[in-house]
Amino acid sequence: MPKALPLLDDVSPLCCAPLASTPDFPEEDAVRLAIRLKALADPVRLRLIASLLGQPTREACTCELAPILGVSEPTVSHHLKTLAKAGLVSKERRGMSVFYTPEIDALRALGVAVRFDEIDDRRGLCRA
Repeated sequence: MPKALPLLDDVSPLCCAPLASTPDFPEEDAVRLAIRLKALADPVRLRLIASLLGQPTREACTCELAPILGVSEPTVSHHLKTLAKAGLVSKERRGMSVFYTPEIDALRALGVAVRFDEIDDRRGLCRA
């Protein structure tokens, strides 16, 4: 049975070198990266991030996102809560609505960590 990842309530920025450049990737970094990737590994959550990034103001409330995705507001809230716990979105209450914003630095850090375009296919190592 696969080992369960710990729950994440750490929204500190993810900071690690690209996987391809670090043969001895530290376990703590691996766990933090895996938790964030697991939070993204859902079609609805990926679509939520894409929708938030596509908004002119890069923010939206559940009432705006639910019709775009064709799911209920409670479903959107559930998925946004998961993304917020992973530090991938932030939220701000305004009256009765909660507005969500993608955490651009956190998303960029994920992109850096899983960057594989520097791999030399002949050696399996990063190009210098």
